[in-house]
Amino acid sequence: MKHIYTVSGMTCGGCRNSVEQKLGELEDVINVSVSLEEAEAIIETKSNISLKKLQEILPSKYVISQKRGDISLDSKKTKLQELRPLFLIFGYILVASVLLNYKDWNQEEFMLDFMGLFYIIFSFFKILDLKGFSQSFSMYDPLARVSSVYAWVYPFIELGLALLFLVRFQISIALIVTVIILGITTYGVVRILLNKKSIECACLGTVLKLPMTEATFIENIIMICMAIIMLTQIF
Repeated sequence: MKHIYTVSGMTCGGCRNSVEQKLGELEDVINVSVSLEEAEAIIETKSNISLKKLQEILPSKYVISQKRGDISLDSKKTKLQELRPLFLIFGYILVASVLLNYKDWNQEEFMLDFMGLFYIIFSFFKILDLKGFSQSFSMYDPLARVSSVYAWVYPFIELGLALLFLVRFQISIALIVTVIILGITTYGVVRILLNKKSIECACLGTVLKLPMTEATFIENIIMICMAIIMLTQIF
């Protein structure tokens, strides 16, 4: 069952992430989606959870109450509907990369353009809310979990890699860094998927609310495979 609640006291992306994380820790909660703009939380549960229990798990600065006129939701978005923004962006990147190289087709040039466009778009969405991204990212990336500095600079690492790929400068270094940072992130993603935890994916920052699914794993593997293929050609 799904219920909609009003949550007051949230002032930033970090607050939203904190509320989402705390509510997601409750035993019977399947999934939580918190909106800062709407000041609401949509909670999917296995059984009914009292409002008192929800309030107790939140810090005192946040007040949760049942939303009038819209207590429950019977409809549930499919995984495909939730991931639609990710698939659209991936599709745009793929088409753009093909169009840039279709006249004089070169597989290596196609992969460099794909990786460059991938990084520049994904870093853009992360930079829109650095604080919110860093907190979401640290929930599953092992290195970001132990180093808040890494979580904050990660979008700029992606931006730097995008520029290296697009201008064809220090390609081997950019490929090695890609394998390392995405390898670390993929390890964290796999752990979340195996533990069947319901959290948000930070791959597109906090602006587009995407659930952590196998799609996150696949997108990372695609990038890692491209990097490894090109590294074998270089060395």
